[in-house]
Amino acid sequence: MLRFLTAGESHGPSLTGILEGMPAGLQVDTHLIDRDLVRRQGGYGRSGRQKIEKDHIDWLSGMENGCSTGAPIAMRIENRDYANQQKREKPVLTVPRPGHADLAGATKYRLADMRTVLERASARETAMRVAVGALAKRLLSEFGIVVAGQVISIGDEVVQGADLADPAVRDRIEVSEVRVADPEAERRFIERIDQARRDRDTLGGVFEVQVLGVPVGLGSYVQWDRKLDGRLAQAVMSIQAIKGVEIGAGFENARTPGTRAHDAILPGESGPQRGSNRAGGLEGGVTNGEPVIVRGAMKPISTTLTPMQSIDVRTGEGALAQYQRSDICAVPAACVVGEAMVAFVMADAVLEKFGGDSIAEIHEHFKSVAR
Repeated sequence: MLRFLTAGESHGPSLTGILEGMPAGLQVDTHLIDRDLVRRQGGYGRSGRQKIEKDHIDWLSGMENGCSTGAPIAMRIENRDYANQQKREKPVLTVPRPGHADLAGATKYRLADMRTVLERASARETAMRVAVGALAKRLLSEFGIVVAGQVISIGDEVVQGADLADPAVRDRIEVSEVRVADPEAERRFIERIDQARRDRDTLGGVFEVQVLGVPVGLGSYVQWDRKLDGRLAQAVMSIQAIKGVEIGAGFENARTPGTRAHDAILPGESGPQRGSNRAGGLEGGVTNGEPVIVRGAMKPISTTLTPMQSIDVRTGEGALAQYQRSDICAVPAACVVGEAMVAFVMADAVLEKFGGDSIAEIHEHFKSVAR
């Protein structure tokens, strides 16, 4: 079983992560991890913080000469902005931002300064998730499984999702500032973000993650907590600012008669095949051999240049929320984090199905079971 923990604050010295359960013998190029960290920092509409940080993974344990040992993998990412923050006065934060964890977190832990909540609840934590996810992607690649993402809406601008099985499409997305394959949609998305900046507002949107080359039989239908669609939904929903998750055409299917909502099963040369993939590659919590498709809906960032109505908890009187440096739109970055979380769950499911203590042993099991 794979599991991980993160620690650290947004403006603390560093972020730390521990990944347990990674088999021995996985060769890892540090540059591949750093590449995903750079991808997370990109995207049109990000804040100036991304110009300060130069995210890089430092291995603390569990890796020898670029290869996993089977022991827990400990990692560190330095927060370069920590030194800057040490030079600044940080007044006590007592006016919570609507939509943020400020008030609920301070109430729960009885904290006088909501800045303590801000520091840990911040999406800066996702940098370590992306590092963990990059390791999961590397494990999946051993078995021909690819995880890729794209943005399909920003605000009220929507684009039809592209086929991520095409490497040329994935390459186009990688050079897009808003992680979209269609140049016209890219222009519209950027214009919409620019308008939000002029309006002193923020924007959310929807991203999609596809998992390609998935074998039949990952997950289980026999217990609620082993259903793979439920595990994926929980992982994606755990990302900061995500308020909705969809598997396949989930919400559209809810409005569609059953004869058109389900994927016909047809005869094929190598066995049954599907006429479509509205189920998103999962039926009954089990992969059916089609690409797994997961979407996450991100709310607009809760820190806005136009201050929203709030209260000062010290006095109980009305006040305007205080602006903290923030993004205008972080959906492209959230897409990269979504890839990481989906990859982590899928890697865990692969180990559950084909498990072993080393990569060589898992390959033996995979060859004997997977189609």
